[in-house]
Formats: sequence, C-alpha cells, structure tokens
Amino acid sequence: MPNRGQTPSHTDAIALLKADHRKVEELFAKFESASDAKKGDIARQICDELKIHTMIEEEIFYPALKGKIEEETWTEAFVEHDGAKVLVNDIMASSPEDDFFDAKVKVLSEEIKHHVHEEEARGDGMFSQAREAGVDLVALRDQMLARKQELMGMAKDGALPPAQVSVVTLAA
Repeated sequence: MPNRGQTPSHTDAIALLKADHRKVEELFAKFESASDAKKGDIARQICDELKIHTMIEEEIFYPALKGKIEEETWTEAFVEHDGAKVLVNDIMASSPEDDFFDAKVKVLSEEIKHHVHEEEARGDGMFSQAREAGVDLVALRDQMLARKQELMGMAKDGALPPAQVSVVTLAA
C-alpha cells in the first residue's frame, strides 16, 4: 500500500527510519572492511546519513511522540543522539590518518547499534510505543521524507551543517 509514489519499504515513518538504520549498518560494515584510502569517504557518508537521520527524527518524529510514549524512552533518545553527534562532528573534523579515527568510528557504530535496538525493540521500543499510541505514521512519513530530501540535497552540495547537540551541555 505505498502512498504517493513511495516504495513499499517506506510505507510509513517507521519503515523510513528502519531503512535509514539498515543503510547506516551497511556503511559501518563497509567501513570495517575498507582500505585506508576509502575509510574517510565512507566515514563522511556515515556522518552525513546520521546527521540527516537525527534531524528528521528530532524535528518531526520525536515531537509527534512527546507525551504519547514513555518519557524515559523519549528523553534518552535525545541524549543518545547528542552523544553520537559529538562523535560525528569529531570524525568530520578529522581524517583516517588521525590516531583515534578508526576507534571513533567503531564507538559511533556501537552507540548507533544500541540506539537502534532501543527504537526497534519489540514491545517496549519507541517504534512499538508509537504504533500503540496511534500516531499518524503515514503523515509523519510524508513530512520526514520531504525534509530528508531537502537535507540530502544540502549534503550533496556540501552544505549540511555540523550536528547540533540539543540537550547535552558541552563544557568549554
């Protein structure tokens, strides 16, 4: 039941977000087996994907869930995003020649795996809670897809801004 020309994998907001999760997982696996010469490009692709993903979640998906899912689940998602954003910005500002580059990408991968598990967990995960709450996931998909396409265009032009933390305070 695709809507407005969408592929079946994007039948609703959750399907769109899960597709993003699978893409980033593939990129992390690709990074693990890549030659040093390709690691920088793959890492930048991972970071751009994560910046876009966190923006559409924080601007559209998460606000639609506020007050409709467990507050702890909702607040932890923002904190987890901010932790990932710190690493994303650090990775974007460095290169594969830097001593801790591979370690930073590995830790980012582990943080994202944990976050994805919390969103996708059956029963008490964020996505399950959103379905149970009766959130209009098709309307959210349409909003998120439009914003994602806009952000992807910015990324293609090299105009995607650094990831902005929203709840974690960075000490100077």
